[in-house]
Amino acid sequence: MARPTPSPQDVVITKKIVDAGDTFDIEVLDHMVIAAARFVSMRERGLGWST
Repeated sequence: MARPTPSPQDVVITKKIVDAGDTFDIEVLDHMVIAAARFVSMRERGLGWST
């Protein structure tokens, strides 16, 4: 079964999207990586969001 593991490229693009959202005062709620019937919330893992 496929595993929904965020790649380094996923983290980079998420950070860019979050930063762009901040520029325009748009909150990015999450970035989900989906594989088969499973998913990973990148926000829950803190990937791409500043702490």
